Amino acid sequence: MRVTTTGIAEAAAVRQETRLPAPFWALWSGTLVNRLGTMVMPFTGVYLTQARGFSVAVAGLAMTLFGIGSLVSQLAGGWLADRIGRRATLCASMVSTAAVMLALGYSTGLVPILAGMLVLGLLIDAYRPASSALVADLVPARLRPKAYGLLFWAVNLGYAVAMVAGGWLARLGFSWLFWADAVTCAAFAVLVWRAVPETRPQGGAGETGGFLAVLRDRTMVAFTAITLGQALVYLQTVTMLPVAMTNVVGLEPSEFGMAMALNGVLIVALQPLVSAWLGRFDPPRVMALGLAVMGVGFAATAFVTTAWGLALTIVLWTAGEIITAGISGAIVAALAPAHLRGRYNGLNGFAWAAAAVIAPLAGSRLLTAGVEALWFTVGAVGLLAAAGLLATGPAIRRRTAAQD
Repeated sequence: MRVTTTGIAEAAAVRQETRLPAPFWALWSGTLVNRLGTMVMPFTGVYLTQARGFSVAVAGLAMTLFGIGSLVSQLAGGWLADRIGRRATLCASMVSTAAVMLALGYSTGLVPILAGMLVLGLLIDAYRPASSALVADLVPARLRPKAYGLLFWAVNLGYAVAMVAGGWLARLGFSWLFWADAVTCAAFAVLVWRAVPETRPQGGAGETGGFLAVLRDRTMVAFTAITLGQALVYLQTVTMLPVAMTNVVGLEPSEFGMAMALNGVLIVALQPLVSAWLGRFDPPRVMALGLAVMGVGFAATAFVTTAWGLALTIVLWTAGEIITAGISGAIVAALAPAHLRGRYNGLNGFAWAAAAVIAPLAGSRLLTAGVEALWFTVGAVGLLAAAGLLATGPAIRRRTAAQD
């Protein structure tokens, strides 16, 4: 069989068209490094009550202040990404986070700790809109679902390792957690500063409209409401699901932990394999399918009585999570004008931050009424979000076609 030089050149061109650019991989690597050091927040409650001797109420207040800061950070981070640049915002956020982490780790008084938690909330996630805007700037539209899916995979892989490593380091002393988090934040900033170019469109800082322009975009506002529904469903995994399974169903914490480990295992094993394939299909329909699967999975949790039953529902809603991963970012990238990508992603991130406040409040009230009330409502929210995405799909497709 004879292979022509023309055929070789064509094959190389195809590979080049499906290859993600080098700056994206630098961003991906930095994200993974950063998530490998995400140890402080999961152990904050333990740190404040055990290492610093504060009450559970004080720990709750500290986390509330962190949540308030996080709400503001998404909008501020998006604005800064469009005004001063994506790379500058990301690096400033990470370096500042590293400094506050170390200061917080050595604080002993109540006021400095509460102030530190508020400032940490303002800084720690301000990089997210900039990171998402970078992907949209660097990656062609057809590869964005794959790119955002790979970032999602890096976050989950790093977090899984960080949870195990954080548990071991906490035994040596909680200050190790703060140092690990600070060092990895700084490493993320250095890697991006050296290997990722600034991508903010020239003249973008002078464009008019700002967040008012984003809020006038009815399609984006509708998609943000859908994102809020998705977040309210998913965040039950870290709010009411542990409470319901251990306090109501009566599972042992070890049983719950083993079942929940399936979520991370499935994401790490399957996510890289399906992201590119799912990117070939219509994004709104794919995401609607994922939201519907998530909704059904959480609704089925109402019937769980054993660890095996819990594992089956986890497999189901994890499948929905894998389907939706990467699609949301690609849709926002398609909707956002280049000079407003930071603000659009900031609004989308704001929906997740708001859900982090609403989910435990609403979930706890529903659980008080019964597990059926909680999980059937959560499932209904997931299905409603899926229906909303199908209804919004034509507008998203028109905007996507207009940008191609």
